[in-house]
Amino acid sequence: MPDPKRPIRRIACVGEVMIELIARADGTARIGVAGDTYNTAVYLVRALRGSGVHVSYVTALGDDPYSDRIMDALRGQGVESDLVERRVGMMPGLYAIDTDARGERSFSYWRSTSAARSLFEEPCEIGPSALDGFDLVYLSGITLAILPEHTRARLFDWAEQFTRLGGTLAYDSNYRPRLWDSPEAAVAANTRMWQLADIALPSLDDEERLSGLDGSAAVLAHLHTLGATRGALKRGDQGPIDLATGQTLPAGSPVEVVDSTAAGDSFNAAYLAALARGQDEVSAMAAGHELAAEVIRHPGAIMAG
Repeated sequence: MPDPKRPIRRIACVGEVMIELIARADGTARIGVAGDTYNTAVYLVRALRGSGVHVSYVTALGDDPYSDRIMDALRGQGVESDLVERRVGMMPGLYAIDTDARGERSFSYWRSTSAARSLFEEPCEIGPSALDGFDLVYLSGITLAILPEHTRARLFDWAEQFTRLGGTLAYDSNYRPRLWDSPEAAVAANTRMWQLADIALPSLDDEERLSGLDGSAAVLAHLHTLGATRGALKRGDQGPIDLATGQTLPAGSPVEVVDSTAAGDSFNAAYLAALARGQDEVSAMAAGHELAAEVIRHPGAIMAG
């Protein structure tokens, strides 16, 4: 029998953080720092202020000025950076955001040789076991997709032991087809993670593409067969659904969308922060939906805090 889950006092978010270019109408661009699990880490710090919960980010960066810029951003946001591996001669990934008149974004990426792809790779000081001391570990499908298959397998092995010993594992599939070798590889990895995760934070559109199914009811039933029975199915302006009970949170009043970047990442942060504070799942969904609705009213992934 697994040990009872321990209280959440230390959280680690694992993945890739990149340099972000936000295109402006005048042809210039603003430089920022972002990445799906990094965005969640930043919003977790903000949501957990005064709670005594510590949030760390786990990734690999290079030894270049832009990696230094990312380290400064991490620390400036209050995210702990002691588990960031620095790789000699490497650099972080880069992406650009363009948004249309409705606030929907499109991305262009330069990340195929980013330092984050070497996370947990030898020679390294930081392996999956460095996560053992955390109470909650959050990662995404992007985290998995950028890792070599053998490193991904090590991470699965670690996750199985971590949850068995009382740690809480949270996962968002955040499906980006171009990052995966094949759709089959993506399905296999996500199936494994839904089996392992204590808290599932999928999005409806991602799961429809991964499963080939259509609609909330079919996706919910499929997730349940994979073991994803606690968490929330994110559905944008339709409002999230509690995976355990099927309860739907009312969507609320429409908001003007400026940029939908990090909507899901911020939802995840507020949801997990609410659980860490001892709130129930419905309250956590409400907190997530509220924060996401605010984030999409601002340009870029990280709104001014």
